[in-house]
Amino acid sequence: MNFISDKAKIGQDVKIWHFSYIGDNVEIGNNVKIGSLAHIDYDVKIGDNTKIEGQVYISPLSRIGKNVFIGPGVVLTNDPYPMCDKMIGVTIQDNAVIGARAVIKAGVTVGKNSVVAMGAVVTRDVPEDSVVIGSPATIRYTRKEYDKKQKQWLES
Repeated sequence: MNFISDKAKIGQDVKIWHFSYIGDNVEIGNNVKIGSLAHIDYDVKIGDNTKIEGQVYISPLSRIGKNVFIGPGVVLTNDPYPMCDKMIGVTIQDNAVIGARAVIKAGVTVGKNSVVAMGAVVTRDVPEDSVVIGSPATIRYTRKEYDKKQKQWLES
């Protein structure tokens, strides 16, 4: 059983797995997959062909582009200096990959084609086409190098 707000706009061919929450004024594009126990808060926009794994928390006001992958247990925050009344979401641009259990601070933008490694704690913007690793996350290499490593691993 899921809770999907009647104020949410859901595209075509969207699959939402068990026990997920979709809040008010959420816009989900076409061909999106959302895993079990995901919580997508209010005023969130998610682009086409995005995959969000289980136990992910998407904070209010966040913007997620097209062709994004968000791994299990990722947390996007919405309060850069808790507790304050001014909230801001996270922006994840097209073709980004966010690894399992990463945490991204409110107000951060993850650039197009970038990769956030699993377990990373992202406190600053991530430039386009880069890979960040660690806590706090720092740039380690380019997306081109990441894709090369992935290809080598798949061929081994």
